[in-house]
Amino acid sequence: YEMKNQTTINEFILLGFSCGLQAQALLYLVFLVTYMVTITENAIIIFVVKRSHHLQKPMYYFLGNLSFLEIWYVSVTLPRLLFGFWSQSMTISFPCCMTQLYFFISLMCTECVLLAVMAYDRYLAVCRPLHYPAIMTHKLCFQLSTLSWAVGFSIALVKVSFISHLTFCGPQTINHFFCDISPVLNLSCTDMSLAETVDFVLALVILLIPLIIIVFSYCSILSTILYMPSAQGRRKAFSTCTSHVTVVIIFFSATLFMYARPRKIHPFNLNKIVSVFYAVFTPALNPLIYCLRNKEVK
Repeated sequence: YEMKNQTTINEFILLGFSCGLQAQALLYLVFLVTYMVTITENAIIIFVVKRSHHLQKPMYYFLGNLSFLEIWYVSVTLPRLLFGFWSQSMTISFPCCMTQLYFFISLMCTECVLLAVMAYDRYLAVCRPLHYPAIMTHKLCFQLSTLSWAVGFSIALVKVSFISHLTFCGPQTINHFFCDISPVLNLSCTDMSLAETVDFVLALVILLIPLIIIVFSYCSILSTILYMPSAQGRRKAFSTCTSHVTVVIIFFSATLFMYARPRKIHPFNLNKIVSVFYAVFTPALNPLIYCLRNKEVK
């Protein structure tokens, strides 16, 4: 991390939430409860899916994957934030910052692909019900889930490798509660145009390709449902999809807003608010959405 005639940074200061001690105590409590609830909810879903023979279906196999992902997703950011509230120390070393950034991006990219895989599963179940058991085998389920994780972690590796090779020589303050792409990029004192372009292009690829698959799947599902003769069949088909559609809308609306735009136009305080929504509260909401709207899980 050395550069001639310049002092380079090997640690950052996360500003987090600049507010009074009482407000910080309240935020600490809210984030702690949210973290514990998220871990508990998702662990229960994994346990129920594994233990119940009624849920040994591809849809719930992918839901178990999503729950496992959500546990790690909140664990990348929240424990560090909670420790900062408790210790009043918000410094983070450069290697730790890059590690946090890598795993956060990896899990987000994996979720993008996994949600597309789940949409494809619903498409086969509704539009090709007779062929569904033959197509969506245990082997294909495993291959699709493995593909989701491999694509997510590979794309993140490319993004973070470009960012980590930049030089940071001040200021060392990150106006965020974790190491996210935009705040870190803006601290670089060398030309970051290549890293920014690579990040922007890969963000579009990992967001738009899964989104196209999801939109195509649900257009086909909607078309099939509208031609179903019985109202009961239509209701049943809708009920198997509404939970997934709700999660997709929440996740993609937040991530497209955050990552599929040029870096310079990001208002940082708005960044933090949106980040809290998709990085903290969404993983807590997802299990509730899937369970409250799903008779089989209940």
